[in-house]
Amino acid sequence: MFHKPWATALTIGVMAVAITLPLGLWAALGNIERFTGSVQQARQISLFLKPAVALDRARALADELRGRADVAALELRTPEQGMQELREHSGLGEAISAVEGNPLPSVLIVSPKGDEAMLAASLKNLPEVDVVQHDAGWRERLDSWLRFGVRLAWVLAILLGLGALLVVGNTVRLDIQSRREEIAVLQQLGATDGFIRRPFLYLGLSYGLVAGAIALALLTAADQALRDPLADLARSYGSSFTLRGFDLRQAAAIVFGSGLLGWIGAGLVTGHYLRQTRPIS
Repeated sequence: MFHKPWATALTIGVMAVAITLPLGLWAALGNIERFTGSVQQARQISLFLKPAVALDRARALADELRGRADVAALELRTPEQGMQELREHSGLGEAISAVEGNPLPSVLIVSPKGDEAMLAASLKNLPEVDVVQHDAGWRERLDSWLRFGVRLAWVLAILLGLGALLVVGNTVRLDIQSRREEIAVLQQLGATDGFIRRPFLYLGLSYGLVAGAIALALLTAADQALRDPLADLARSYGSSFTLRGFDLRQAAAIVFGSGLLGWIGAGLVTGHYLRQTRPIS
């Protein structure tokens, strides 16, 4: 590898880019899912009670709904809590303080267990409920986009993984061609296929390990470049969201998987060559 620095750099660079693209897409999808909220949060149903419903009745209704089999969890937000959140997040604290009384209703936030559409339809019939807010369409569209993104990441991973195999295989093939006479002598001396194949396997493994490390470095650099601007943008929306990269276990799996790609590519090419040149006994 050190005797052919440019060829080595080209092979490792192509492998690193091929590994970085699907990994970057997976990381982006994971962060998008965290930023938009979990699927469970997106499934929540908000029940805005009628203004005339007293707080004691709202608490009693919350207890009744918690006992339903299709309700996983329920949270009651009182008008005072709603007014406090409005003061803190709307930027209209002084104007809100000037308003006499509290016009906000009590709100029940229901986490469904099972089909949330059927639950939302049944809750609309409650006499205390004024408005039912259920963003099922938005959640379904989000889920569809995330599923599409995951499928796209897998397709890219397979295609680019095959590309990495071909790159390593072609590089090892050229190295084998330059050592044909040496390999022929070893075969005549009785060297086994495993003995001849082993250095090329180590070569492919080295390509893969270095390419995996470079791919992690590229993703880390991208994470550092985007972390602060995205955090500032999230803070402007009142969120503490920050990018999350790969942990130590995931990083080790990436490097190991990349090394395995190089090993397999070298093994396939070397095995094919040895089958073609095996001496006749």
